[in-house]
Amino acid sequence: MSRNLDRSVRKAQAGDVEAFGEIVAEHERSIRAWLISRCPPGGDADDVAQKVFIQAFRRLEEFEAGTDLKAWLFAIAKFQLMAECTRLRRQADYHSRYVPVALSAQLEQRISVEPAEVPRELEDLRECVRQLDQRGRELLGLRYSSETPLAEIAESTGRSVGAIKKHLYVLRQKLQECIKQKVAARASL
Repeated sequence: MSRNLDRSVRKAQAGDVEAFGEIVAEHERSIRAWLISRCPPGGDADDVAQKVFIQAFRRLEEFEAGTDLKAWLFAIAKFQLMAECTRLRRQADYHSRYVPVALSAQLEQRISVEPAEVPRELEDLRECVRQLDQRGRELLGLRYSSETPLAEIAESTGRSVGAIKKHLYVLRQKLQECIKQKVAARASL
């Protein structure tokens, strides 16, 4: 380990956050590259890398001066990657158990709708979409009418993919609630 890096470690162990930033800058690229090459589908290597450095910062007092910092960071990366793989397995297990049941119930509910009610529900949907603000209508149009990929929408709007996903989720929730209210109002007549 270089003297500058050794000095940064000592400063970081003493609580200097900027010194830890130097450690991150020195090793982040190699840690991320290693994680990207080993992260399973559905895993987020950047998220795991962030967890690696958070864990390293929290456990920095355990690092022994004079030992290999890079090896220590990679050991943390290995354990964080294992935790991510476990999380993904649990998530897949959950989805394999419960999602089919939920989908089945949802499909059954949709199938039970009388064919004569479908045009009415489509009109309800159109009316609910018209009640959204212009930004929401445009986003729905890009995603569902034009089938524009999320990454492309994010790039064109200057927002993150996560922000686009969240906005679409909120819009879908609003539409679902609006349609429920319209159906309930019709049922009470």
